[in-house]
Amino acid sequence: MFGIYVHWPFCLSKCPYCDFNSHVAESVDHPRWRAALLRELAWFAALKPGATVTSVFFGGGTPSLMEPATVAALLDAVAGHWKLADDLEITLEANPGAAEAGRFRDFRAAGVNRLSLGVQALDDSALRALGRRHDLAEALAALDLAAGTFGRFSFDLIYARPGQTVTAWEAELGRALALAGDHLSLYQLTIEEGTAFFPLQARGALVLPDEDTAAGLFELTQRMCAAAGLPAYEVSNHARPGGESRHNLTYWRGGDYVGIGPGAHGRLNRQALRQHRAPEAWLNGVERDGHATRAREALDPETRAEELVMMGLRLTAGIDAATFEAAAELPLASVVNAQAVERLAEAGLVERTKVGLRATPAGMLLLNRVIAELLS
Repeated sequence: MFGIYVHWPFCLSKCPYCDFNSHVAESVDHPRWRAALLRELAWFAALKPGATVTSVFFGGGTPSLMEPATVAALLDAVAGHWKLADDLEITLEANPGAAEAGRFRDFRAAGVNRLSLGVQALDDSALRALGRRHDLAEALAALDLAAGTFGRFSFDLIYARPGQTVTAWEAELGRALALAGDHLSLYQLTIEEGTAFFPLQARGALVLPDEDTAAGLFELTQRMCAAAGLPAYEVSNHARPGGESRHNLTYWRGGDYVGIGPGAHGRLNRQALRQHRAPEAWLNGVERDGHATRAREALDPETRAEELVMMGLRLTAGIDAATFEAAAELPLASVVNAQAVERLAEAGLVERTKVGLRATPAGMLLLNRVIAELLS
């Protein structure tokens, strides 16, 4: 597995729940940005010659605001730098707004074969509360266009929203499942510091469902998706067999990936890399040096192993011990606390499998606690 991540940092507006590296810009010099992305990609290609690319992911920000010519140029460059897997997955994140939807066919012609739509809610009042620019009608139109344009498509929904009941989510999720292709991403709303929602929550003006309600919403989500043929393969992601996001599986299974663009992260040759976060600083750095890597950290086996535990337990299949040892250069049994495994197994939060270790459905509800105990 070897993936390429391209970060486009620009949005038309900043959503109040979003803590991603996204920025509102009055205008973008598209030719300049295209040249910089191509240059940084070439710099990374020299660090990883001879690899076979299994996925390319355009994320953001709002990558559907990119010019399709930029997407096409980057994909041509990827093909020039590396070999391509026969089943190469090329994903682009998009918003349902009319401006972006109008470009869907151009993105398909550029080579994108999987679209990920940021729908976030199937309810106009919820969309307004989440600060989304589109309404339900635009979302439904975009989903219809995505289904007719791309071989594969996915969309995101946010649940456990303020005031949301189990009954309301059951109806909304049922509608989503009727619209779904081969993949759904379903995230519980979390409030992160630095977002517009954070001070609202701090002063009590925004209240999320309590823990019991949130747990009920999570359990309902798992049951309904499994019954509809889209079981969870990761804590927040559901897919039909074969419809899993190959790019995200590269992250969760510990594969190498290159990250280009402002704030992009990468894992390459046992190093963790991070590009400069500020768009102008990134742009200037690439134009000056050929790249804008701000941090580069060698991952020792222990650090790498802990990272693989944290990522691998997000998967419903859990950690494959043989794959883990090949990636971490340490056996799984030497990394996780044996007493914690016994204790968590007795509590029904983890279980040993034929190939390794996984969190149970109950453990997924308490995943941070489970991981902390295993690595204690």
